[in-house]
Amino acid sequence: MATGERKERFAGVSDRPVKRFYGPDDIAGFDYERDLGDPGEYPFTRGVHPTMYRGKLWTMRQFAGFGTAEETNARFRYLLEQGQTGLSTAFDMPTLLGYDSDHPYANGEVGKLGVAIDSLRDFEILFEGIPLDKVSTSMTINPPASIMLAMYLVVAERQGVSWDQVSGTIQNDILKDYIAQKTYIYPPGPSMRLITDVMAFCARNVPRWNTISISGYHIREAGATAAQELAFTLADGMAYVEAGIKAGLDVDEFAPRLSFFFDVHNDFFEEIAKFRAARRIWARVMRDRYGAKNPRSWMLRTHAQTAGVSLTAQQPENNIVRVTLQALAAVLGGTQSLHTNSYDEALALPSEEAVRIALRTQQIIAEESGVANVVDPLAGSYYVEHLTNKLEEEAYEIFAKIEALGGVVAAIEKGWFQQQIADSAYRFQRRVMNGDYRVVGVNAYADPDEKPTTNILKVNPEVQRRQIERVRQVRQERDQKAAAAALAELRRASQTSENLMPYIIACVRNYCTVGEICGMWREVWGEYREESVY
Repeated sequence: MATGERKERFAGVSDRPVKRFYGPDDIAGFDYERDLGDPGEYPFTRGVHPTMYRGKLWTMRQFAGFGTAEETNARFRYLLEQGQTGLSTAFDMPTLLGYDSDHPYANGEVGKLGVAIDSLRDFEILFEGIPLDKVSTSMTINPPASIMLAMYLVVAERQGVSWDQVSGTIQNDILKDYIAQKTYIYPPGPSMRLITDVMAFCARNVPRWNTISISGYHIREAGATAAQELAFTLADGMAYVEAGIKAGLDVDEFAPRLSFFFDVHNDFFEEIAKFRAARRIWARVMRDRYGAKNPRSWMLRTHAQTAGVSLTAQQPENNIVRVTLQALAAVLGGTQSLHTNSYDEALALPSEEAVRIALRTQQIIAEESGVANVVDPLAGSYYVEHLTNKLEEEAYEIFAKIEALGGVVAAIEKGWFQQQIADSAYRFQRRVMNGDYRVVGVNAYADPDEKPTTNILKVNPEVQRRQIERVRQVRQERDQKAAAAALAELRRASQTSENLMPYIIACVRNYCTVGEICGMWREVWGEYREESVY
């Protein structure tokens, strides 16, 4: 141990050893044109736009959704009034898993983790008074993502908004569900077919829509390291590109509308380097491996969210500081969109006060800190460039392991991703428990007299009753013959190679429910069952 240092070994969240200082030897062979380039130029290490936040601030997109469509519509309107620049929709567990609110499996979960959506009627209420040609909307949902997109497009039509004016993102990333989030329904084959159908349909009909948000967030939240999050996410992205090409799409037809979604954890410089490495890897892979010619296909555009897993129920006000540092790292890393978690989210869905503080955190960074005045201000830092190179190197090592296992789907089916994440989560938890990694308010500076927080958002049990009444009323009042015919046509098309989006839209227009559509697909395609990993 060097004289005067506090401990023998320094390491961050990923347990990578950190030297006392970094210098020219740590970036030996560094080439500006090859490794960085100017902002907005290949390989986009310094950002995907030449002016970045000098031209336009990142989209401030707070995740919101709870209870009924009416309650979430009110929260949407509140956030927009407070200066939010994009909507981000959270759905409840029954919706995520394709069950209507009156299904026995939905009992006790309706509206709890997000908004309950059963039919187009809920979407009509959810976006009432919100002009869909002026607001960009993100929807965090996967197996039923095509259905939510169909609902959004029909609502836009009824507002008089043409599809070429609609902008937003559906997460639609089923591979990370198999790896980490576990809200899958169908086997990989039909799941990937739904995704490529959405890609093809939107490329030709909804040109401003991001057809997939390839998510490392849930991978990191499950316990992955920064390098694993980076590599697993980009490997998933490559699998989607290959699926699109295999489905007969030209890579430059769909790749410009792919987007990404990364976690922002506590290790400040590692997180900044992760975003920079991600852009560089993606640019090189898209140009050199997949032969994309359009520079927009080379650009990795990303949303970021501060790390929910880092929030603590103990001393929850400390989370405001954690979120601020994480948000600053995302901005210095060059994100295009950002969600800041609310300080009370370790306890419940965020209260109105907490979500306002979370939004103000972004606004203060944007308006008062000065970091939005210059593009990639940390470029040339020995430490940041070393970390960027190191993360890129580690990612390629992981890519090689995935390829040796037969690719992403084969590695999922063998339980490899799940095992890697479980091992990393275990190692990190051991570090917390033995005090090697200190968490303020938990294993350091804890307050034995702390009183539990009681001012938290609670979903009224009446939500479930009201939602069940609505979905049953929709089923009763719709044109039964038209709904049955639309569902029968979708069933027929699902057993062919036709693009399913026009049939899904027809079902939605006729008020077929999420549970009816997903239930039909369960019958046609079956349900996926994961092998246990120990």
